[in-house]
This record gives sequence, structure tokens and C-alpha cells, in this order.
Amino acid sequence: MSFFRKLATKPWLEQDTMDNPRPADIVPAETAKVGLFVFLAVITFLFFLFFVAIHMRADYEDWVALSEPSLLWVNTLLLILSSVAMQGARSASRKGETNAVKVNVTAGGVLTVIFLLGQLFIWRQLIDDGYYAASNPANAAFYLLTFVHGAHMLGGLWVLGKTGFGLWAGRRVESVALSVELCTTYWHYLLLVWLVVFGLLLST
Repeated sequence: MSFFRKLATKPWLEQDTMDNPRPADIVPAETAKVGLFVFLAVITFLFFLFFVAIHMRADYEDWVALSEPSLLWVNTLLLILSSVAMQGARSASRKGETNAVKVNVTAGGVLTVIFLLGQLFIWRQLIDDGYYAASNPANAAFYLLTFVHGAHMLGGLWVLGKTGFGLWAGRRVESVALSVELCTTYWHYLLLVWLVVFGLLLST
């Protein structure tokens, strides 16, 4: 058996591995980052199509601009603070500060949950006031944009929740550093998307 095993070896590959050893987690990390950026590119294209369609649709006479609730400003501030907290978690994870990562990840998650609850409250308030999606294309655009953005935030919360629970359960910060890094990038991206969405809602 050892004879056949030697015949099956590829010394040129083994030599390359010996000369250029790489940690086992480098390839998965690179793959995860590439996967995230591909996903963000898809989201960007999706929202771009929404923005173009809404901009063109707003030129029609039946488009009646929605009076944006003041709570949207509060929600925007909450999302900014959650992004700041996630940046703090990323900085702390690079320094190996486990407690700081726990606090910032938890704060980022809680602030995001409050943001989403605030969005639902706005929906309920608008519906109670008679702003139905079917009654005006501007209303439909508002519900569509906020729903799609909120759905992507929920997906991020699922990953962030697993990371946070792992930390509080005693996992080492090094084992979740990649997840914290990717979640932070995702949070910053969704904050940017929301600022663009918010600006579009204010201008139409």
C-alpha cells in the first residue's frame, strides 16, 4: 500500500505547500469575503433598478408624494449608531478584546432590532391614517423600499445573532473575528443603502 501511496503523491505540490505554508482559514476567509462582495453587488443592482423605476414613475400625475413620518429620522439615527457599534466590535476583535466585542455586537444587534420595530410602527401608523399601498404608487414605493431593506437587515441579524450567542457562550474572539468583520461590512453597506433610500423618499 505504501508503494502505491508514493506513486500517487505529487511532490511538486507538496514542495509548494512546504515552501509556502498557509493557515487553514485563509482560503475560507477569502472565499467568504468574495461571496459577501458578490452578494452586495447583487443587492446594489436590485436597489438601482428600484431607484430608476421610482424616479421614472414619479413623473406621472398620479404620483402623490408621501409625507414622511418624523420617526424616520429617529430610525436613521438608530441605524447609524448600530453601524458605529459594529465598527467598535470590529476594532475590538482585531485587538482580541473579547468583552468589548460582546458589548458592541450586542449593542449593534439591539439597535438594529429597535430600528426594524420602528419601521413596523411607521407602517402601522401610515396604514391607520389611510396610506395604503394600493391607493397611490408613492405609498407602494415607500412600502417596497422599506420592506426590501428591512428584509436584508433581518438576514444580517440572523448571522449577527449566531455570532453574539457564540461569544456569550464562551467562544474565543478569534473564532468569530471573520464573522464580525463581514457583519460590520454588511452593516455599513446597509446604512449607506438606507441613507440613499431615505434621501430618495424625501425628494419624491
